[in-house]
Amino acid sequence: MKRVFNPPSVRPPFGQYNHGLLVPPGASLLVTSGQLGIRPDDSIPDDVTGQAELCFEAIKAILEEAGMSFADVVRISGFVTRREDFAAYMAVRDRYTLEPKPVSTLIVVGGFTRPEFLVEVEVTAAKLV
Repeated sequence: MKRVFNPPSVRPPFGQYNHGLLVPPGASLLVTSGQLGIRPDDSIPDDVTGQAELCFEAIKAILEEAGMSFADVVRISGFVTRREDFAAYMAVRDRYTLEPKPVSTLIVVGGFTRPEFLVEVEVTAAKLV
């Protein structure tokens, strides 16, 4: 069982995440590459919500192939190109994450490999075997 750490000496999280999670010994670890909001047919939604949903659906497929689910995610790193997309991205993230909420980092970046990409997401998951 993962242990949550949100010390009273640290400002509470700004959203639906925890400051720290401790993964128990013996857990299998899965690390994903950053997933972009692109469909298998190479089409790309115009908005950050649509792209974020594709990112999280891709992560869901990777987790399932590894015998895991979003309940096993311990860390999410999200990258967006526009500060005004924070709320839309976080709304999608919060729909996919389960308790205990993972730790999370969200960073504004100058861009990705193609200008139409608005968001990229990577996760780390851990599950006892």
